[in-house]
Amino acid sequence: MAGKQIRIGILGAADIAVRRFLPALQHVDGFVFAGVAISGESRREKAEEIISRYGGAVYPGYEALLQDTEVEAVYIPQPPAFHYRWAEQALRQGKHVLLEKPGTTTLPETEALIALARQENLALAENYAFCHHGQIALIRSAIAEGMLGRLRLIRAAFGFPYRDSGDFRYHAALGGGALLDCGGYTLKAAQMFLGDTTRVCAASLVWEDIHDVDLFGSVMLENRDGLTAQVSFGMDNSYKCELEIWGSKGCLLSPRLFTPPADLTVNVNVRTAEGEKILTAHPDDQFGHMAERFLECIREREAAEAEYDGLRRQMQLMEQVREKAAGVTG
Repeated sequence: MAGKQIRIGILGAADIAVRRFLPALQHVDGFVFAGVAISGESRREKAEEIISRYGGAVYPGYEALLQDTEVEAVYIPQPPAFHYRWAEQALRQGKHVLLEKPGTTTLPETEALIALARQENLALAENYAFCHHGQIALIRSAIAEGMLGRLRLIRAAFGFPYRDSGDFRYHAALGGGALLDCGGYTLKAAQMFLGDTTRVCAASLVWEDIHDVDLFGSVMLENRDGLTAQVSFGMDNSYKCELEIWGSKGCLLSPRLFTPPADLTVNVNVRTAEGEKILTAHPDDQFGHMAERFLECIREREAAEAEYDGLRRQMQLMEQVREKAAGVTG
């Protein structure tokens, strides 16, 4: 199966698919783009633009794509509230599924999809692409080489200015909210360095009357060894996209952890008593690496199981945040 080309389709002509996923997919050996499904004629013009650039077909409805037996995998970049419904249908049609983050909006939905994917021997993955960017390897190497000494604290922040009120992120019915959107990145980053024993100690989620979702949040986490992380996130904030790791001997700062464009050089700063050192992460396409990881999950059972575990842990942390933050308003 190692050399088999996998035909992959997209459910919906979402902006993230056009800007990041499809350009990256063209450079991943192992996938063939089958086409994009649209939910109504209003999206046809955008879909036609996609196939004029990348080939494939326009499917008149999501069901039409899922019923195409030649399509073996799907990417689902819809608003989070619709992920479970279409992922379940795709898995029942025998298709591997890559979900745009967050994978689902609740732990029971996540557990149900994992059980179905495992039953059908199918890959199910969540697109936190930043985990696969080259700067992560640089940061891990700095820690492993002892540049920071013993780790004392992890800090992560991801937030952006207010978008249009019609954006799905500001509507509960579409699976919006800061925790599910930008908050998920910071929780994922905390897990990367705290490990599998990460748990939520305290959390707050802040709402404002204008919307029915949380607009800002902060969380404190720790692992079994007592290492802690502080993360913050928001959808009505000045822009932040950074990771800081404080150790006994030094401090590391990455100013563009979560969303670096494929052509951006990222400089990671390490400060110690000896001075400052810049670790350079050369331009890297994290979406391409995520597609490669998805392909690995399709081809290797061990990789698929690891991705199931990651999906579950991520949503377990989100549920813990919700429990700890219950009743906190702004």
